[in-house]
Amino acid sequence: MKIVPPKPFTFEAGKRAVLLLHGFTGSSADVRMLGRFLEKKGYTTHAPIYKGHGVPPEELVHTGPNDWWQDVMTGYEHLKNKGYDEIAVAGLSLGGVFSLKLGYTVPVKGIIPMCAPMYIKSEETMYDGIIDYAKQYKKFEGKTDSQIETEIEEFKKTPMKTLKALQELIGEVRDNVDMIYSPTFVVQARNDEMINTDSANIIYNSVESDQKKIKWYEESGHVITLDKEKEQLHEDIYEYLEQLDWSE
Repeated sequence: MKIVPPKPFTFEAGKRAVLLLHGFTGSSADVRMLGRFLEKKGYTTHAPIYKGHGVPPEELVHTGPNDWWQDVMTGYEHLKNKGYDEIAVAGLSLGGVFSLKLGYTVPVKGIIPMCAPMYIKSEETMYDGIIDYAKQYKKFEGKTDSQIETEIEEFKKTPMKTLKALQELIGEVRDNVDMIYSPTFVVQARNDEMINTDSANIIYNSVESDQKKIKWYEESGHVITLDKEKEQLHEDIYEYLEQLDWSE
């Protein structure tokens, strides 16, 4: 079966722009509903896709945080080049880590990290996540169970340098969160199975902005943008964006 890889999207509406960033092993599909919701509310949104994402897992492990950060910056510049001077950023998981990094690297109107890790539970958890992603992808391609098993065994022989680099990125961002002065809305799912949820408190307590808030979503898991409280999350994000000091 031919898989159509997910694509970046830009939904143009009003003069206020929001950069939407997906998670590790995710794609723009993770933030598409949020993008459509904000478009209806008059916000322009853009979501890039990181190199090696939304494609076979064999390609993912040959990319790393430096490649993905480049894609984030290209997404930011994409909005700038289209004439959007004021940009807020919302990111899920790894995208949340990148949203914080943007916060101390370039001017942003506001930052919404959602289920963003400040330390990894373990490299093992991340490794299991990659293997699971690989299995799901191959299943989606319509491969048989035995074929998948054979390919996964082969895949496991690939060195996963990505994981070490990812841990380093998270450590670097955690060390710099206190350089953030932009308004920040920390979103965390209570039933997050992927990350240590104390990450949300670390972000909230470290950010230097006077305008910061944190909200826990009691019914949701890690991919909060697609979980049962997504409508509430959409409304909360919209309400938060409306309170920012936009020039128009």
